[in-house]
Amino acid sequence: MRFEVEGPMEWADAPDPVAGEGEVVVEVAAAAVNRADLMQRAGKYPPPAGESEVLGLECSGTIVALGEGVEGWAVGDEVCALLAGGGYAERVAVPATQLLPVPEGVTLVEAAALPEAACTVWSAIRDLPEPEPGELALVHGGSGGMGTMAIQLLRALGWRVAATASARHRELCASLGAELVIDYRGEDFVDVVLGATDGRGAGFVLDVIGASYLDRNLQALALDGAMTVIAVQGGTKAEVDLRRLMQRRVTLRAMTLRARPRTGGRGSKAEVVRQVREVVWPLIAAGEVKPVIGERVPLAEAARAHELMGSPEAPGGKLLLVR
Repeated sequence: MRFEVEGPMEWADAPDPVAGEGEVVVEVAAAAVNRADLMQRAGKYPPPAGESEVLGLECSGTIVALGEGVEGWAVGDEVCALLAGGGYAERVAVPATQLLPVPEGVTLVEAAALPEAACTVWSAIRDLPEPEPGELALVHGGSGGMGTMAIQLLRALGWRVAATASARHRELCASLGAELVIDYRGEDFVDVVLGATDGRGAGFVLDVIGASYLDRNLQALALDGAMTVIAVQGGTKAEVDLRRLMQRRVTLRAMTLRARPRTGGRGSKAEVVRQVREVVWPLIAAGEVKPVIGERVPLAEAARAHELMGSPEAPGGKLLLVR
C-alpha cells in the first residue's frame, strides 16, 4: 500500500521552547516516523489545538530544563517521550507525565521507537480479559511499527498470535513471535484464522486497515471476541451487520491516542504512560519486548524517510530520524 504525501519539507529557525508548569524541555537525539506524520503533511491530520505544528509524535533525548512543579525528573536524565507534535525539532517541551525512562538494555536512539507504539497498542489491549489457553489474536500490519509491538506484547501476555504482512516480512513477524504469518496479498486471513482455531475464530483483532477489512474481520472473530481499530489505511466508511455483532456478542472499539487529554482520568495520556511504564517497561527490560527498527535516517533526510514509509518497499519496524 502506498501513502501519498504532499507539500515540501521546510526547515526553519524557531525560538527554543520554554518549559511550562509541569513540563520539561528535551534535547532530541532521535525521533520516529509515524504514518500520522505523513497524514499531517498531507493536510489530513492536524495537531490538537495548542500543540506544536512541527511533525513528530515521539522522540528520545536528554532533559535540559525543568518547569515549575516537575518532580521525579532531573536535568541530564535520558528519556523518551510521547508527543502531540514537535519531535522533529532540536528541542521540544513535553509534559512530564508523558516521559518514560530509557528502558534497560535499550540505547537512547533506539528508545525513540517505543513511546507511540507502546502507548497505542497498550491502549488497544489493556481491557482484554486474560486469554484462554491457546487463544489466538490477529494483528494486521504485523511488520509495521504498531504491528511489531503488538505481536511481542500480545505474546508476552499469553496470546497465540497471527499477523498479516507481505511475504518479504514473513521472517520478521515470525521472529517476533507470530505463530502464523498470513500473506495479505495471496492468502485469505479469515480462512487461515478459522483453520488454525478449529473454526472458533480469533479472540481479538487489532486492525489498522479499517473499512475495507471490517466485514472480514467480523467473520474472523470468535464468539465474544473483541476488535480494536487504531488506523484506517483502507478507508473510514463501511456498513456493519449489527445482527452479526449481536449474535456473536462482539465488542468493537476504535481509538486514537494523539487527541487524548494530557491529564485526567483513565483516558488521559498521563494514565496510559503510567500504565505502560508499569506493565510494558519491565517486559522490555526482560527482553520479551524490544524496539524493532527498520532503518535509521539522518534528520536532514526526513523527506526521504517519508517517501520510504509511504512506499511498498518500506522496511519492517520503525523508521528513525537521527541527529
